Amino acid sequence: MRKLLHAILLGLLGAGIVHVIVLLLVPEFSERDAWSRLAMASDLYRMTKLDAEAGGAPVVKSVDPLFYAAACRFDLSEGMVRVKAPGNVPFWSVSVYDRSGHNIYSFNDHSATGRVLDTIVLTPAQMIEIRKGVPEELQGAIFVEAPIDEGMFVIRSFVPDDSWKPVVSRFLEQGSCELQDY
Repeated sequence: MRKLLHAILLGLLGAGIVHVIVLLLVPEFSERDAWSRLAMASDLYRMTKLDAEAGGAPVVKSVDPLFYAAACRFDLSEGMVRVKAPGNVPFWSVSVYDRSGHNIYSFNDHSATGRVLDTIVLTPAQMIEIRKGVPEELQGAIFVEAPIDEGMFVIRSFVPDDSWKPVVSRFLEQGSCELQDY
């Protein structure tokens, strides 16, 4: 009887471990991850709002109704990417993710010169080249060195009340994500 109880407990423990491992691996094998949904919604280097538009389904569901978000996909093997957004909003934050959704780098408006969103995402090799002579138009930009080829850039902006919704929407809609040749 004791051996049977030991075998059952060992079996339950093994099954529990297998279930936890499977749950942790689901995002790695998912075909409906953020990258795939964004790829269906837009092309590379195109800023896309992640919130539902006109009753449509959102590209990625927001967990916080007080933040609007936009994202663009990029491929650094084609060159470095410049992300900009004009305007003044109460707060913005950005994150750079690799294709699997792992966060590579994050910062917010308090890190930017004059709270202006102007960022260059580039590989370590591209960073070495750009440091040889930073072009004048990139002097105020924040450089994000990312050891990846493909990735996503996500901008989130705070909407404190309904009066800010058009301002924040315009900020995200006017955001650009462009391949740069320097």
